[in-house]
Amino acid sequence: MNTPNTSATAFNPALAELSGRTAQRVRHELLRRNVSVVRSTRLTPGMLRITLGGAELQGFYSPGFDDHVKLFFPDPATGEFNLSAGGLGSPGGPGAEPAADAPRPIMRDYTPRHFDAQALTLDIDFALHEAGPATQWALQAKVGDPLVIGGPRGSFLLPTDFDWHLLVGDDTALPAIARRLAELPAGSRAVVVAEVDNAECVQTLQSAAALQVQWVFRGASAAGESAGLLAALQALAWPAGDFHAWVACETGAAKAVRSYLLAERGAQPKWLKAAGYWRRGSIAVHENIDSE
Repeated sequence: MNTPNTSATAFNPALAELSGRTAQRVRHELLRRNVSVVRSTRLTPGMLRITLGGAELQGFYSPGFDDHVKLFFPDPATGEFNLSAGGLGSPGGPGAEPAADAPRPIMRDYTPRHFDAQALTLDIDFALHEAGPATQWALQAKVGDPLVIGGPRGSFLLPTDFDWHLLVGDDTALPAIARRLAELPAGSRAVVVAEVDNAECVQTLQSAAALQVQWVFRGASAAGESAGLLAALQALAWPAGDFHAWVACETGAAKAVRSYLLAERGAQPKWLKAAGYWRRGSIAVHENIDSE
């Protein structure tokens, strides 16, 4: 299922300026773009890709594999985007004062899976384990339907100069994991531990790196539990050498995985990046938990 990708598309030019093992944070100009649906593709029973397009994607830039953009969804009741409520979605730009009593925009964070600068199209992959407004919109999206995107606000550029790379996550992390694998060079090594519902939800992951993938099937367990990921990590034959660990899943699970890697696997805090891409019982959550 995992074949090497040695094409030029596997190389991220932004990484060429990095040296050693020091990550770099880059800020971008905050822009809001009007786009529309170009096509909808069911990747697996648990993942739906929406391809967005439009002239306003000119100049879109996302050099970080785990970048996220804000997607602004129309109000199901009115069809309006409610962008006058301030923040990134405001017509006045970032930091503009919200309009009095304006309804808040419906917005969620998503990873830009792939941007085609020639075609001016942007792929966004929707994990379907939650039935919130984003999932509902994606399932009903038709060619020509409008959407508004903002960002990315910034990027975290991670060097590839480690003995190996550990990538751990659930369905929501797969777009970022796939992007990272695509930018790892030949001669590097990557280990992926990814949780999905079942074998039908397995995706083909490509990389020029030597790649080991352990799929974890949650089966009847609820999404967001940490037991499956922890069990897979405990059973993993640990490669030798210095490694960078990247973790993204439900917030509680991400905290548990992070604690395990620090306490039991000797992960270095400076080489460990963990995030909660969602939280059970909450909406619109995207949390950096590295400092906890």
